[in-house]
Amino acid sequence: MDDLLGVSTRLVGALVMTHGDDDGLVLPPRLAPTHIAILPVIHSEEARVSVLEYCGRLAMELREVLYDRQPLRVEVDTRDMRGGEKTWAWIKKGVPLRLEIGPRDVAADAVFVGRRDRGHRDRFSQPRGEFVAGVGGLLDELQQTLLDRATTRLQEHTVRIDTREELYAFFTPGNAERPEPHGGFALAHWAGDRRWKP
Repeated sequence: MDDLLGVSTRLVGALVMTHGDDDGLVLPPRLAPTHIAILPVIHSEEARVSVLEYCGRLAMELREVLYDRQPLRVEVDTRDMRGGEKTWAWIKKGVPLRLEIGPRDVAADAVFVGRRDRGHRDRFSQPRGEFVAGVGGLLDELQQTLLDRATTRLQEHTVRIDTREELYAFFTPGNAERPEPHGGFALAHWAGDRRWKP
């Protein structure tokens, strides 16, 4: 998160709370320190060289693509660990796109894509050239999906309070309509006068 050092910890906290889910972070592409994680899937030593070469060439090609007026930030995860562990590590980090590349993908000149705004099993195969040509649009779509979700959640959890009675009712534990903990946002009036007493 080095790119986020110039912002307050409150802003980072709001980002995590707004977009995070039960699996970890979900980072909007425009703020993500890594846009794409390439995960080589190597089941045999014979496939290692061809898979890693393919992943390296793909990473170089993607880094030449501009997104939000900057080159895509791409990481190739060459750690020697099981594929499932790698995948979950990147899901928890919130990286917008994961590309799993195995021998079949190399042979088909394709990529196997996972989006962080969808379930971890919701993945699809796409020809490499088609993916590279459309990756900016895909990231824009992901960005918009996260914004739409956050806007909807904000609207659904915001209550307007216009009277003292509504204020007490909203914040009183055990309220029949909104039992604790209800959370959300309350838009209420502010007297600004210390002489005002409840």
